[in-house]
Amino acid sequence: MSQVITVIAFVAVGAAAFIVGYLFRHYTTRTKTREIGVEAETLLAQARTRLKEAELEAKAAALRIRDEVERELQRRRAEQERQERRLQQRRDSLESMTDALEERTRRLDSQEKQLEVRANDLEQLRLKELEELERISNLSMDQARELLLKRVEEGARQDMAKVLRRIEAEAKEEGEAKAREIVTLAIQRIASDQVAETTVSSVPLPSDEMKGRIIGRGGRNIRAIESATGVDLLIDDTPEAVILSSFDPVRREVARLALGRLIVDGRIHPARIENVVKKARQEVEAIVEEEGQRAVYEVGIRGLRPELVRLLGQLKYRTSYGQNVLMHSLETAHLAGIMAAEVGANVALAKEAGLLHDIGKALTHEIEGPHAAIGADLAKKHGIADNIINAIAAHHAEAEPQSIEAVLVQAADAVSGARPGARREALESYIKRVESLENLADAFPGVEKSYAIQAGREIRIIVKPQDVDDLGILNLSRDIAKKIEESLEYPGQIKVTVVRETRAVDYAK
Repeated sequence: MSQVITVIAFVAVGAAAFIVGYLFRHYTTRTKTREIGVEAETLLAQARTRLKEAELEAKAAALRIRDEVERELQRRRAEQERQERRLQQRRDSLESMTDALEERTRRLDSQEKQLEVRANDLEQLRLKELEELERISNLSMDQARELLLKRVEEGARQDMAKVLRRIEAEAKEEGEAKAREIVTLAIQRIASDQVAETTVSSVPLPSDEMKGRIIGRGGRNIRAIESATGVDLLIDDTPEAVILSSFDPVRREVARLALGRLIVDGRIHPARIENVVKKARQEVEAIVEEEGQRAVYEVGIRGLRPELVRLLGQLKYRTSYGQNVLMHSLETAHLAGIMAAEVGANVALAKEAGLLHDIGKALTHEIEGPHAAIGADLAKKHGIADNIINAIAAHHAEAEPQSIEAVLVQAADAVSGARPGARREALESYIKRVESLENLADAFPGVEKSYAIQAGREIRIIVKPQDVDDLGILNLSRDIAKKIEESLEYPGQIKVTVVRETRAVDYAK
């Protein structure tokens, strides 16, 4: 009996332990489930927060992109409007010329009709006189015809002489003005408004060791030079050279002079740098003043304000396509004066406008905009005459020319820039132009070989004597010249020379 009780007790204890274990596991599971649920809610909230942040960032990025696109569209729209205004100005000019030509044509037609009416009247008069002579005289028909012809001829000669004198006077009066306008407009078409600036200078070094001395301890020397001159110093792997970079050519010249003297002197430290830069700046300012006065004196301008004279002197350190801008301005002034004298325009006005036409290039690194517009505003500020201001603004078609002198300045500017040797030309474009010229000549029948010489300004063509005779070379040279005019773009003119040579060789034995 006791054993049964013991077994029952063990069973009861086991059952109780099982129940307690089950309840403990159930509690533990519920607790973990709640913790997992809380953690899941936390992660979900974080995910929602990050999603909202990502949406906000995407919207911000979209807004930035839209703003950039709108700015680009506005810029392009402004550029398109500017081009349309220029086209409209040229269209208006062509329409005015067309109207003038039509008016001249109508006048000539009217004069031609008057001459026809006069001729008909003379013919009727001749017939009436012939009838009257036959009636009142006993002259033969031949005699009457001879007498009548003499009278009619005398009257017709007098009338025609009057008409011819009147037409000749009108043609001379209108022809001079029209010829002057046509010549100046034709010259204007060769103008070029492309500009490139040189923004770096190179200073040679005696050795690469000098680069370390220029930099100085911790870079103090190079910082002192850049701070005193406003020019960036580029010290790279280029052997025995330092590059000076700045959009201001006067600052670059000051830095070049100062750095050269520091290298020669050998004492390079901040105090010495400041002193040398100050002296170099004074020297450059004196050179600028002297060059401006020389240019004004050479052209013969009086009463020009010192500010404009100083800006002219600064153009000595400015280049365009490798051409010195001050020398280009002097050339333009002299050319404009020569052409003005030839066509009867104001020589002094043309020369002054030619000298000042690129004055805006002295400030393009400080003021945004085309140099022609900058120069016109500068001239207006300093009290320059309105016709000179218009010539400055119109020399690159930023404004419509309002005088013959303005058109002459455009032409002189183009001639000075297009003359041989005035400006640099990319080697690739030069070779391409020469090859195109030779290929064009080689394509004609009877051509054996062609050579472009004189920097592409003359083409010399050797023909096969059995295919082209002496008269044929005249037609060939004319045809090649016409083909060059139609197919190629080139400055100035190209000389076409055709050579035909026949050789006979024999030997005396």
